[in-house]
Parts: sequence; structure tokens; C-alpha cells
Amino acid sequence: MEALLISTSTVALAEIGDKTQLLSLFLTTKFRNKWAIIMGILVATLLNHGVSAWLGDWIAQYLQGDLGRWLIGASFVLLGLWLLVPDKDDSAESPLQKYGAFVASTLLFFVAEIGDKTQIATVLLGAQFNSVVLVTIGTTLGMLLANVPVVLAGDYLMRRIPLKLANILAAFTFIAVGIASLVI
Repeated sequence: MEALLISTSTVALAEIGDKTQLLSLFLTTKFRNKWAIIMGILVATLLNHGVSAWLGDWIAQYLQGDLGRWLIGASFVLLGLWLLVPDKDDSAESPLQKYGAFVASTLLFFVAEIGDKTQIATVLLGAQFNSVVLVTIGTTLGMLLANVPVVLAGDYLMRRIPLKLANILAAFTFIAVGIASLVI
């Protein structure tokens, strides 16, 4: 249960103001079918984070003992510090738009997540908890918690969420998880 809760909360916080959240806002301006966008985000995240959680779980077998604990803990702290660096909006016109909201959302979201902070977090969470299923479910829920409101309420929400505060909270959460894994 801990893997699910930590995965959900850390990714939900880390996603606020992230480029994929900006991509969600962009997609709502291009497509009317909000549920197709949401389903595209769901499918892309399940695929991307499923592979990422598996990779983390696989890497964990080579990170046994104190060395592994220190590497994973330090990685969480570094990721927390990285969250303090704001993302840019690199969404632009895409030829995928002609394929509709679901296909465009799935492909754009999947590609946008490659190398993203939340993907790296998912690898680390997979390594920490050795639970591909719970980490994938948790990080996917976190992604949906952060992006579905943007899809449904779009610009209204983005004007009211203090992104700087959200980034600081997310950074603190990752740093705290990293320190806890080093101490416990």
C-alpha cells in the first residue's frame, strides 16, 4: 500500500507545471473530445510507466545492500532538486492532430514522458518498492490526478494554481522520500 500511496502523491505533485501538464492544456485547445484526451493520457502513461517501473524493479536486483539504498536515496534527492527547475512549454503544431484526439494524445504524451522527471521518478519508485504493478498504478493515478483537471477545466485552473509552490512541495516530497530511504 505504501508503494501505491507514495507513487501516486509524488507523481501528482511532480506533474504540476510539468511539460506534460502543459501538453494536456495544449491538447484541450486543439480537440473538443476531452474524454479521448484523457483516455490517451491513461494509455500512454500505463505503457510508459509500466516499462519504467519494470526497469526500476529490474535495476533494483543490482542495487542490493547499502550501496543501492544510497544510490536510490541520493537519486530521489537529486530528482527533488531537479523539480525546482521549471519546464518549458515545447508543445507545437503536430501532424498527429489529423488522427484525432485519442491517437494524438496517446502518442504525444508517450513521447513527452520519455526522459521526463515523472518517468525517472517511476524508475526510482520501481527500484525502491520492487512492485511493478503498484508503482505503475500509483504513478498513473498521480498523472491522472494532475492532468484530468487540466483537460476538464483547462485554462481556468492553470491561472489559479501557484506553480512555484507546487514545484516546491513536489521537490520537498522527493527529497523527503530520498532522505527517508537513506535513514530507514
